Amino acid sequence: MHPFLLLLIGMAVVIGGILLLRLHAFLALLLGALVVAVLTPHDVLLQFALAKKMSAAASQQLAAQLFVDRVAEGFGRTVGQIGIVIAMASIIGECMLRSGAADRIVRAALKLLGEKRAPQAFLSSGYLLGIPVFFDTVFYLMVPLVKATRLRTGRNYLLYVLTVVAGATMTHSLVPPTPGPLFIASQFNVNLATMIMGGMIVGAITATAGYVYALWANRRMEVPLRESEESLKQLEEVAARDEKDLPSLWVSLLPIVLPVALITLNATAGSGGQSGWLKALTILGDKNISLILGAVIALLVLWRSSSAKQGEDSVKAALADAGVIILITSAGGAFGTVLQQTNIGAFIEQMAAGYQSAILPMAFVLTAMIRTAQGSATVAMLTAAGAFSGIATVEQLGFHPVYLALVIGCGSKLIMWMNDSGFWVITKMSGMTEKEGLKALVPLNVIMGVLGLLVTMLGAKLFPLI
Repeated sequence: MHPFLLLLIGMAVVIGGILLLRLHAFLALLLGALVVAVLTPHDVLLQFALAKKMSAAASQQLAAQLFVDRVAEGFGRTVGQIGIVIAMASIIGECMLRSGAADRIVRAALKLLGEKRAPQAFLSSGYLLGIPVFFDTVFYLMVPLVKATRLRTGRNYLLYVLTVVAGATMTHSLVPPTPGPLFIASQFNVNLATMIMGGMIVGAITATAGYVYALWANRRMEVPLRESEESLKQLEEVAARDEKDLPSLWVSLLPIVLPVALITLNATAGSGGQSGWLKALTILGDKNISLILGAVIALLVLWRSSSAKQGEDSVKAALADAGVIILITSAGGAFGTVLQQTNIGAFIEQMAAGYQSAILPMAFVLTAMIRTAQGSATVAMLTAAGAFSGIATVEQLGFHPVYLALVIGCGSKLIMWMNDSGFWVITKMSGMTEKEGLKALVPLNVIMGVLGLLVTMLGAKLFPLI
């Protein structure tokens, strides 16, 4: 069976399972993986194994392996690569919310830039908080401050809302340790520091474009401040929390800045030298250990401002959320593993022969199609990563695979509409109508996603990093 047909069948199972059967994303991805594994012929598995330079005996063993075992291997390998990081990132995010550290970061940005520059403050705060905290949670956190600012200024409500979305949604899909970019970096063997730096650069450019669009949209659309899921009085009470009860700014930033700094320093230090500090940096800069340190700091900040019981509740809530994300991401890893075994990578490479940059728009369009069809940016990234991971090497691409990872992240931005939970979070919490949401959010995401594609293609051409 042709690998492209197997890819289409797998995508149909995943998207159809989510949209038609209303299956949870974990079950849909797992079912897609099982179907593709069953349909992949014995001789195709042999060709895949030999292309990977496996021995004849190992190739025969893979081809003879029960389909469910191949799925389970892909699942388990993904858990091992990303499970601890996602769990620790979830704990960091939850503790930052409950301790007031996230609130402090937003207020500090507002105080630094001033009320007149509140849109820039919301943009930068969303951009930063979108790294360790899931997008929905960032919006829940910031919407009270957005509404309180609107009550004080009496204008620019849509601008404030869109700047939060522009900042947080880009880092959510481009910068680890959020699940999508973390998974793709793992699948494509991209150094985590490289993925973080690349994601932050592309995210900053696209978020800035989102800010420019927000200014334009704000002049042409008037969105009033309405009652929403929470009353305005409740939101004002949240926004009016005494700053004395919040941790200091440097303590608030530490759970985010320390892991990123350690991972980056470890990558830049390289493997040269055997001095004691380099060995220590190698250990501390490991992605698992650095995120564990960040989680410990976030917990200590929470315990300092609340009871041990609240700390325990925060960990329970964080791990409950992380468990679901780990299951979804690992099912995506299993799906990607069996897609690779169909030799889809060789087929894509042949399609783009002679023009390797064509792989980038191909990956972007495929990811955008999956996102638009089923709504989840993370599921779109997991599915697209499976299709392209077989060619994610410098030799086959002609440029560093980080560019392919970034393009998939940008493609996952198109198109935010009614089948996306984020769309409903934004509209319901902000009080926007569905029509207002579509009119404001769809162009915002299209502009940022397409610009991200163009910037990444330009980067791959000018700075291939090979």
